[in-house]
Order: sequence, then structure tokens, then C-alpha cells
Amino acid sequence: MQTEKISIAQKNLVPVSRQAASEGIVLLENENQTLPLKKGEKVSLFGRCQINTYRSGTGSGGAVNVPYAVSALEGLRANAAIEINESLVSIYETWIADHPFDDGGGGWAAEPWFQQEMLLEDEIVQQASENSDKALFFIGRTAGEDQDNADTAGSYRLTETELLMLEKVTSHFDNVIVVLNVTNIMDMSWLNSISNKHAIQAVLYSWAAGMEGGDALADLLSGDVSPSGRLTDTIAYQLADYPSSTNFGRLDYNFYAEDIYVGYRYFETFNPQAVQYAFGAGLSYTTFSQKLVAHYVEGIGAEQVLHFDINVENVGAVHSSKEVIQLYVSAPQGKLGQPARKLVGFAKTKSLQPGENETLRLSIALTTLASFDDSGVTGNANCYVLEAGSYQFYSGGSVRDAQALSSTFELEKLLVTETLSEVLAPVKPFIRLKPGVLSDNGLYQATFEDVPQRTISLADRIKDNMPTSHPITGDTGIKLIDVKQGRASLTDFVAQMSKEQLATIVRGEGMCSPKVTPGTASAFGGVSDSLFNLGIPVAAAADGPSGIRMDSGHQATQVPIGTLLGCTWNTPLNEALFNLIGEELNANHIDTLLGPGINIHRHPLNGRNFEYFSEDPLMTGTMGAAQTRGLKQAGVSGTIKHYAANDQETARVDVDSVMSQRALREIHLKPFEMAVKEGQATTIMSAYNPINGHWTASNYDLNTTVLRGEWGYQGIVMTDWWAKMNCPIEAGKEDKTYTSYMVRSQNDLYMVVENDGAESNSMGDDTLEALEKGTLTIGELQRCAMNICRFIIDTPVMNRPLKAYEPIKAFAASSELVANNVIAIESDIQLNCKANKTLIIEVAEAGVYQCSGLISYDRNSLAQSSCSLSLNGIFSMSLGVNGTDGKVITVEGLQVKLEKGLYQLDLNFVKVGLELERLIFTKV
Repeated sequence: MQTEKISIAQKNLVPVSRQAASEGIVLLENENQTLPLKKGEKVSLFGRCQINTYRSGTGSGGAVNVPYAVSALEGLRANAAIEINESLVSIYETWIADHPFDDGGGGWAAEPWFQQEMLLEDEIVQQASENSDKALFFIGRTAGEDQDNADTAGSYRLTETELLMLEKVTSHFDNVIVVLNVTNIMDMSWLNSISNKHAIQAVLYSWAAGMEGGDALADLLSGDVSPSGRLTDTIAYQLADYPSSTNFGRLDYNFYAEDIYVGYRYFETFNPQAVQYAFGAGLSYTTFSQKLVAHYVEGIGAEQVLHFDINVENVGAVHSSKEVIQLYVSAPQGKLGQPARKLVGFAKTKSLQPGENETLRLSIALTTLASFDDSGVTGNANCYVLEAGSYQFYSGGSVRDAQALSSTFELEKLLVTETLSEVLAPVKPFIRLKPGVLSDNGLYQATFEDVPQRTISLADRIKDNMPTSHPITGDTGIKLIDVKQGRASLTDFVAQMSKEQLATIVRGEGMCSPKVTPGTASAFGGVSDSLFNLGIPVAAAADGPSGIRMDSGHQATQVPIGTLLGCTWNTPLNEALFNLIGEELNANHIDTLLGPGINIHRHPLNGRNFEYFSEDPLMTGTMGAAQTRGLKQAGVSGTIKHYAANDQETARVDVDSVMSQRALREIHLKPFEMAVKEGQATTIMSAYNPINGHWTASNYDLNTTVLRGEWGYQGIVMTDWWAKMNCPIEAGKEDKTYTSYMVRSQNDLYMVVENDGAESNSMGDDTLEALEKGTLTIGELQRCAMNICRFIIDTPVMNRPLKAYEPIKAFAASSELVANNVIAIESDIQLNCKANKTLIIEVAEAGVYQCSGLISYDRNSLAQSSCSLSLNGIFSMSLGVNGTDGKVITVEGLQVKLEKGLYQLDLNFVKVGLELERLIFTKV
């Protein structure tokens, strides 16, 4: 890695990350102008998250080793405009020293969702109130991979201690500011039920804002920045009011009976009284006016574009701030049925001074308003259509507050905007929600209709679209660089590959492959000598989306979680932020970031919602496209994930998402379509789950018919790590070894097999067996190989020197290195350790040594941990492992070239949990 370039990348990225964090904080209440804090006011801080501030969620989406992290307390202390009650802080610091942060043992995704809080005596709270003017009350929650939230205390709800403390604080303070340092939205009903609720004057979601979160919070509380974040989810009074609640959390399948009525689309149509905070809600320290100043239509037919020029003025007298314009449409109910309002566009102003105004143009393609007819009720089955009638537009500060604009769009007759095919239709019968009669109160009665079932033959579709099988030529001397420079065709290049090479190239290796940047998620491409000899370099993928995860201990910048970045409603800012992350990827020789995550917030309890943006597909797709564009401008790629409908963590590798074509196309696939078409995405990760019986990693219609056929995608698709697959035609039993089904669906890469396991087929997959049986063709394998090589041609690794792996050279320490317990490496080094350790080893005979470790990790196979080895203070290798259920396994490290002499060997348990029983150095 290039240290100088990395430090420059981090330096450039930090201020933009801080800006994004401040713009994504959402202020929901601010009575009597309690915020910003005024000069001379002293604040008392309650809650341990002032010190143990959450900066991300758990699991792969949050595991970034950071050079530093600014807690809320540190950020507030550093801001000269804020005066803190330090005597109360010292009480918390003393208590936390005796009640340290519970990291669940430090293992992968083992951290509990909340931390124990201190229950203060009334006397202490009273003293704090006498010594300060206002109270900041911190509530903290995390969430993450492989576990959903629960409708219980300490998860979605407040704990008894939190409620008791809130009661105490509100009984002694008249001005309480609640700061929600959380990853997901949570129950807010206590705002209306708690005693002394009038004392809670301000409420804000500071989310988990990355390593600059404390500074960003201080920027906002002090008034240095006026809040401009807006909710990207609806916060309802009761969890049961969310339309997906009755079909969430099963272990086998979930019916998506809410259909297209997710989040605000449901509430605004059927049940607005259930909403506590509306989609798009958020306050500033000033007020704005919005006015439509021009509206016109350009183009004809389905190519029409609607332009809205909206003037925004800061009509306040003190604070400058940014405002968000949100544009919604109310479409004719027609035969299909429509939500009362649907987001069709948004924009954010620059920071406007009091009295200053700005006119922004929102240009809405008419196709954005179209709906998918999956039943043929309009006479146009499997088409996107606009039904005849009046389309009314609304603009404003939230879906609830948006006001009707004077201009409407009138359509005299039905317009077909796109003709497609039946894909991914369900085979299980169920009913879906649809608006019925419009009641006198302006709301629609909830009715239900049968969901159209599958009618097409997948066998015929696959047979009719089989790729050409090119004769295998053997090595004709063509290298991949010849294809890049136009001297040979990609077809002729791939035709050189044997069956064995083709089966190898569709396997990625990892985690912590020695062939790429240490500690990253996978290596793919030229992972065998024979592929490497064809000039195929080894590309690297690293976990995201909140920053680069390197389980080697190497550090990277951690940016805010996806939900916060969505709450900025700032598309250019997201693009700029991820362009800078792209620079950091380049500096670390990493070719693709495993993010952004663009699944839908279907239900508030999804443990991984923090990685995603919103309950709305347009918001999600717009932000996902912006981030992938930013990465692409830096020369790397973003791997959009998890394709698709990966909407719960409970039984995430098994639970079937059963839904209509309309829900799939309009809600759950739409963000991916936007990221491909508008974001120029070239890498996609399929999901763990099946959709309508077919696991996504082997889902032909998902990966071929829609993605490549309809959207024109030219990139690669990789599985999620250790995914399962089943038959693209018959569905049926699933297994990790069914890679032939993966290849047939045109999911190109299986992620991952063990290091150096691709060529040897260490997982025992069925690719070559299927070739022999005739259930897979050479052409299908060649098609995936071409996709992979086409992608690699455009990655940074193709521009670096093609260099085979060489053993690390380590130099013996100076004669000053002395130790009483020198360990000779000729014998196995017995360790039995789980924590960092330093040893002095002696090499009696110079040479190249293969290092390996005997390791156990008492977690399941999806958990990940690692230990790094340094020789004389220089990083040498990372020993990565998945959960072994407590069994001892051998993990191969790297080869290292050692001189005769003494070495200091440092063991750094980067991700604790594993036990390193022995180290073995074998002379090669």
C-alpha cells in the first residue's frame, strides 16, 4: 500500500464526511428555539453514548479500523461555543471505567444492540440542573448483520433504566434535548406518554455518523451548521401499524402482501393517523417558503419530460440553512390502483442566508410516473403504463406538508411507456393490498386481490437464449492486455481457457487472501498460476459501504451509515463523498467496494437497515446511483447489494421473499435499475435469499432476463459470501456447491472459497461435474469468464504492473534484540492465545518458510475473525478465518523469506474471537 497516497486520501475525505454527517442529522422537535445552544448556556450530558458514541452498525457493513473516532463528548468539548457540565461528565467517566463497553467478546457481529446505562440518584440530577441550563439526553442503539431488531426493551424500545432516567431528567430540567445515536429508527411513542413530556423541547436523530460524528453533532448543536436532514422513513406510533408487520420475521417465507404500499405510500393512502413523524420530515433553525415559478413539458409520448422550476426563499431573520424540495405525484387510481402520493423528485438548495432565494429545476421523466401492470387489467400485461386522468403534483417539506401545485399533467388516454416480459412471478398464491372505495374522510378503504401467478416456462426461456459455445483452442499467446489494447477479441482470449480454467475463474478466494491487499474480503480473476499466466491480474474486493474494511489492522476512513447519507437528501454530496472513498480504495490497491447497499427499509426491525437508505425506491436508487458514479469517477467500482429483496436478517439465507411482479419491479428492483442505468454500476452482489422460490444467486430471470436483457448491464454479478443456489428451472433443494446453477443464471462469481482453493475446487462444487453430465455448457462458462475479464480490463489492477506473488522478505533484528525466552521456529510454536502477544523467534537457517496457524473460532460459518502477524514491527500477513463451531482447523498464511537471526513476532487479534493454538513455519 502507498502510505503517502492513503494519508492524502483520508485528509481529503474527512471534511466531506463531517459535512455529510451534519447534513444527515434530522431535527424533529425544537420547541421555543431550544436549539441551537445559546452563548453562555451550560449543558449537562446524560447517557453513556456521550462517551461510547456509536459510529456504525455491526457486521461487515461497519467493521472499519479507524485512525480515530470523535465521540459526542469530544466533539462538544472541542467546540468553543458549547459549555459542558464537566462534574457530571466525570461521574459518567468513572462509572464507565467500572462498566466498560460490552463488545460481546469482540467477535464478529457479537455486540449487543444496547449498553447498560447508569441510573443516577435524584440528588445528582438535581445538582446538574442547578449547575446548567439544558440537558442533552443520549439514547444509543446499534444493529447489524445476521440478527434483526426486536420489539422489546433494549432494541426497538427504551429500557426500563432509560425510561427511569428520562423521567428523572425531565422532572428536574425544563429544557431537555434528546439525541438518538442510533442506527435504525426506533419507537418514539414515549414522547407522548412519559411524565413531564413538556420538558422535552428538542429531539434529533444523530444516527451513527462515522468517525467524525461527534464533531458533526457539535457543529449542529452550536449553530455553526443549521440542520437540513430529512427523514427517509416514516415513524409510526406503533410497530404493528407498518403494513409489512404481519409478514415479517418468518423462517420459511414472507408474503409481501403490502405490495407497492411500503412506508408512506401505505400510510398516506390508508392510515395517516398512525404516523408520528412523516416521511421527509425535518426542521431547520430557520423557515423557508417554496413557490412554483414555472412548469412546462418537453417532448412527446413516452419521451416527455416535466420541468418544475421552484423558488425557495429563506424567510427567517437569523440563520442560514439548506432546504429540501420534495416533489410528489398523486396519480389517477385507474384500474391498477395507486398510492395517494409518490415521491418523483427532490433537490437540495445551497445554504441560503436570511432573505436569500434560489430557484431549482426538477426535471421528471414521464416514465417515472408509470406503473407496472402484471395482471393485464389495463389490457397491457407486463408493461409499464400511465393510465388516463389528471396527475396532481405536490411540493413541500415532507410528504404530509407538501402542497398542491397549480399545474397538473393531463393524460387523455392510457400510455404504454415500456413493454417487457413476465419475470419472477410467484408460484405461491396469496393476496395483495389495493385501494378500494374513497371514503368521505379522503382515505381509501383497504381491499385485497389475488396476485397473478407464473405462466411462462423457464426451461424454454433458458433454452432459447443459450450462449454460443466457442471451441477451446488452448493457449494461443493472447494476453488480457491484448484485448484491452484492441489487438485481440475477448472471445478469442477466453477460448484459450480449458474447462478447468473456466471452472477456476468463477471462484473467488478469501477472506484475507494473500494475493491482494491484506485483510480484504476477496481476490478474484487470475487466482491460479495458469490464469495469471494468461495475463489476468488478481482483483480485490473490500467490504463497505461505510468505509474500507481491512481485517489486517490497516486503517481507513469511516463515513456515516447509509440511512444518514440518505437523510442528507443531497445527491451531489453523496457523489463527492464516494469519489473520495474511491481515491482511498485506489491508494489501498482495492478495485471494488462492496457497497452501496440499496435494499428497501421494508420494516423497521430489519437489523441491516442502517446500510440502506430509505423505504422509498426513488430515494434509494438516486443515492445508490450517486455513490456508484462517485466511485466510478475515481476509477473503481461500487458493488451494489443485495440483489434483491434481502429485507430481513432472521433466516436470511433461507427465507423466501414471495411477492408480485409489480412490487418487485416498482419497489425492490427499481433502485438497482437506477444504479445500473444512471449510476453506471458494473458490479452487483446477489442476495442470500430466494425470491419466489429461486435463490437469487442462481435466479435466471433476475441475473439474465432483467439485469442483462432489459437493463443492458455489462458488468459482473457475484454471490454474497458462501451463498446457496438452486435450480434455475425447477427450484427445489439449495446448496452452496451448486455453482453450475449459478453459472447458468449468469451470476459470474462464487464468493468465496478458501485461499488457494479456487483451482483445487476446495469447496467441491459441481461445475465440472455438470459439464460432464451435459447440464451445463462450455458456452455458459465462457460467458461468465468474459464478463469477469471485461470487468477486470477496466479496473485499476489492470493498470498496475502484472506481478506474481513473491515471498515477503524479513530482515533479522539488530544484535540489541535480546530475550530470555527465544522460540526456535523449527518447532511448532505453541500459543493457545486469544489476545495480542509478542514473541521473540529465532531462525537457525535462512530460507523461505511457509507460515500456517492452527485456529479455532467458536461461531458459525458466517462469522469472521482475523489475526495479523508482524515481524520486527512490519506487517507480514493476516490469518483470516470463518467460524469453525469450535473445531481446530489449519489456516494457511504466506511464505516469508527469513534470514538467520532473531525476530520480534507481534500477534494482533484484529477481530477477536478466534483462538490461535499454534503457529507453524515450514521451510519450503
